[in-house]
Amino acid sequence: MLSVTRYRVADDDAESFQRDARAALDVLATRPGWVSGRLGRNADDPALWVMTTEWVNVGSYRRALSPYEVKMTAVPLLSRCIDEPTAYELVESLEAASD
Repeated sequence: MLSVTRYRVADDDAESFQRDARAALDVLATRPGWVSGRLGRNADDPALWVMTTEWVNVGSYRRALSPYEVKMTAVPLLSRCIDEPTAYELVESLEAASD
C-alpha cells in the first residue's frame, strides 16, 4: 500500500518543512507494517513537495496513525497536505536488477 501526500511549501518554510517531514518519516518508520518512505521536491516547481510511504497493507498504515507519538509528530505535517486522495493499492512493482 502506498501513501502519497503532496504539499505546497513557501521558500521561506522549506527548511522547517523538510525537518518536520524527516521527523514524520522517522516516527512512522517505527510502526509495524512500515516498508519505506521518501521525501521529494519537484524539479520544475520547487514549492511542490511529495512524501511517499509504503506499507505492508492499508490496515498497517491506518493503525500507524493512531499512537500518541505519531499524532504529535506526523499528523500535523500530514494535515498540511494538498486535499486529494492519498492511499493507493500497490498493483505492480519492479525493483532494480541486482548485479
